[in-house]
Amino acid sequence: MALVKLTNISKLYGFGDAANVALDEIDLSVDEGEFMAIMGPSGSGKSTLMNIIGLLDRPTHGDYSLGGRNVAKLRPNQRAKIRRDRIGFVFQSFNLLPRLTAIDNVALPLVYRGVSPVRRLKLAGELLERIGLHEREYYMPSQLSGGQTQCVAIARALINDPPIIIADEPTGNLDSAGSRLVMELLSEIHATGTTVLLVTHNPELTRYASRVVYMHDGIIIHDEKTKYGEVAPTARRALYFATHTTEEDDLAGVSALMNAMPSKDAKTKKSAARSKRQKKKVAKPTISRRQNQ
Repeated sequence: MALVKLTNISKLYGFGDAANVALDEIDLSVDEGEFMAIMGPSGSGKSTLMNIIGLLDRPTHGDYSLGGRNVAKLRPNQRAKIRRDRIGFVFQSFNLLPRLTAIDNVALPLVYRGVSPVRRLKLAGELLERIGLHEREYYMPSQLSGGQTQCVAIARALINDPPIIIADEPTGNLDSAGSRLVMELLSEIHATGTTVLLVTHNPELTRYASRVVYMHDGIIIHDEKTKYGEVAPTARRALYFATHTTEEDDLAGVSALMNAMPSKDAKTKKSAARSKRQKKKVAKPTISRRQNQ
């Protein structure tokens, strides 16, 4: 069953001759329980597409059905309620409140639902324990590593048990260890039946996806199913597009380098000649520029 269904979705910014087409009649259907990665160069429309799916923005034209309900033209307060209850967001910059502890950051969405303080701290603590950060629940964001901080942000996105997680470049500010930690957590979340939509520039992250969509200039140019644990075929071609040298090329390069280097005898002769010239010169004290200053 299609959880997300976009039909002829377009998004324009500006007016008249200054109008910019961010999305151009997009048709996209996402089934419940999919892990879909969205790739494309900067300016291709990836983030705009995610903002529309996440109800952070509304399309200029077209229909958007979420769980069988047309949500494209809802009023702002209706959109906000659906965002709160049905969609979890994970951003590249974490967006944790720096003056709140990890557990308070995770519990924050429950404040807007009117959950009591005791209840929301209990739920937040259980979620942090589930992702392995129970011992750091009272740490401030500045006391956590990048990967741990992003995991706290993911826990905050999960606190309302949404059917969809939208992750926009969640590993963009992380090192390889932090990236692996975050992607493994998203994979575990997906295994529970949650639909995950991942925006990424990194072809390696398509290993976690079951489907990869490629965008360019506001349109979807390719859509392919993938196998878990393998880089998507189209992404692999992009990743390994650079030419590779053979062993013969490497040996030829080493040979050329050795020929360009002076031999041991030549070095000895040059050194002796340099010493002879220096003895003929009258030694004068030199003052470096740094000493002058």
